[in-house]
Amino acid sequence: MLRVRQIFYALMIICVTSCYEDDIAKIPVLDFFKTPDKSFFRISPDGKYISYLKSYKSTQNLYIQSLADGKGYMVTKFTDDPVTDYFWTYNNQLIYSRDIVSSDSLQMYAVDVATQKTKPVLLEHKVRFRLLNRNRGRPELLTVALNKRDESIFDVYHLNLNTGELTLYITNPGDITEWVTDTDGKILIARASDGVNTTILTRQNEQLPFKPIITTSFKNTVRPIALAGKGDSFYALSNLNQDKMALVEINAATGKQERLVYTSDKADIGGVEYFKDKQRVDFVWWEEDKPKKHFFNDSVKTVYNKLSQQFVGSEVRIIDKDVAEKKLIVMVNSDHNPGTYYLYDTGTDRLDKLGEYNSSIKPAQLADMRPITFKASDGLQLNGYLTLPKGKKETNLPLVVMPHNGPWARNSWGYNAEVQFLANRGYAVLQVNYRGSSGYGKAFRNAGFKQLGGKMQQDITDGVQWLIDQKTVNPNKIAIFGGGFGGFSALYGVSFHQGLYKCAVVQYGLINFFTYIKDAPPFVKPYLKMTYEMVGNPETEAEQLRAISPVFHTDKIKVPLLIFQGAKDTRANITELNQFVLELRKKNVPVNYILKNDERTAFRNEANRIEMYTEIEKFLQANLQPAK
Repeated sequence: MLRVRQIFYALMIICVTSCYEDDIAKIPVLDFFKTPDKSFFRISPDGKYISYLKSYKSTQNLYIQSLADGKGYMVTKFTDDPVTDYFWTYNNQLIYSRDIVSSDSLQMYAVDVATQKTKPVLLEHKVRFRLLNRNRGRPELLTVALNKRDESIFDVYHLNLNTGELTLYITNPGDITEWVTDTDGKILIARASDGVNTTILTRQNEQLPFKPIITTSFKNTVRPIALAGKGDSFYALSNLNQDKMALVEINAATGKQERLVYTSDKADIGGVEYFKDKQRVDFVWWEEDKPKKHFFNDSVKTVYNKLSQQFVGSEVRIIDKDVAEKKLIVMVNSDHNPGTYYLYDTGTDRLDKLGEYNSSIKPAQLADMRPITFKASDGLQLNGYLTLPKGKKETNLPLVVMPHNGPWARNSWGYNAEVQFLANRGYAVLQVNYRGSSGYGKAFRNAGFKQLGGKMQQDITDGVQWLIDQKTVNPNKIAIFGGGFGGFSALYGVSFHQGLYKCAVVQYGLINFFTYIKDAPPFVKPYLKMTYEMVGNPETEAEQLRAISPVFHTDKIKVPLLIFQGAKDTRANITELNQFVLELRKKNVPVNYILKNDERTAFRNEANRIEMYTEIEKFLQANLQPAK
């Protein structure tokens, strides 16, 4: 009888497990990668209107809604190039911009909410725009930076929204890379670079010249945030004389650090929430396994704590608020949730849902993004994230390795459409924050200098081996997939770690460091010397750059490739990429090469995105045969 019961229970477990696996439905490609339903919510400074981007015929367009009566209207009806950015002014105008890929032009328009009339305020060709300040005292006046006079540098202008007049405010002497404004738009702090060293410059008023107060090498960072107190000091993120980036207060006349405001011994302070309207630092944030915050304002802390209690396990962010701080736009997201937007009224304690970033995604169907830690082969501790397909046995899984772009960037915990798409198709997904990744301190970042194709790549390989040793993944079913520097890593991986990867997917991947450096756009030129120090100098270290550039190693690539590229990508040499693909095909390497004439790097057109990920699904299925 006991034997019969054991068999019965075993069969029940098998049945339940099988049913559970069957419940993990295959989510359509479109659901993952369609244009967001609603995104980029903002509130007018007076708290009377909200605005957002919404999909219209698969293109992002701008909408406005009155909070008084709930009535709204569609501001734009574009079906080609989407609205890419927008912001409110203090007199209830909406300024939106479009990046026209076909002509490499910037179009900026002003919308009067009261009359619903729209007019152009800035139409430029091959010009990049940076908003520096919205003036509360003179709401028709914006302080902006444009590389209009010289493509390699940004001058400062005053843009009058009423007349469209653009007035030069400060001419860039040639080395200024960043301007910092006060609440009135006056610039009293600037950051200059000669490509290797960075200098902080200050002045007491607009009539005086800038004077240097701090100079650091590229291995250290001092980044001004805002003026503090009466303007005789400023807040900055700095790792001078310490490993981790910290929030500090610096004397504006002498450059001496007056106060260490906050630091974490575990990670760099990643950002500062500064409420410019009230000249107040609300909190700092940083990333360990997941995002962390330290508050300086009790009322802001109270609101965050109250909201976080309603969304346990999720990341809560106040992404905008009115000047009175009565109405807040709140975004809630997690590894299972692409983003849900709410309007929170601090006076009534009411929380109303505004919309979802992607209503097609059901959190219960998604997989957990798990923080991981392991040792590199030289003993260095590495971190990253592992996502395993939901409902599958956590052993002998096919693996997709996803090196991040940057390369001095990082992977972060949260929703990632590509990761969840791959997990939903039965793949384990590994994301390694290899040495050089940001957020882990100066020593860790600097350890990645001139290690592209070296220890950076070995860190990724060590992560794969760690999963193989744990028997989590099948060593015969591993692919590598990345964009930008991640695409370079994918090509390098299949070239120099032969036998480890069965195939590679490359999005706008870097194939030749010589042309990448030589053909850098004008606005990147100020950073070239730093690139030489961090990656390599094409004149003095040509052998090293040749050794890591995939274009010179087509003979080493033996596995199938799937390559995506936008023809308008300013960092890509399309002729060279075409030749690279031709050489591989001559060597009988299976290459599916998809070039889109209307794209730059990451594909913006919805149809192009759906085609890309449909091809990725077929490609991985053919080469890895995922878990069923």
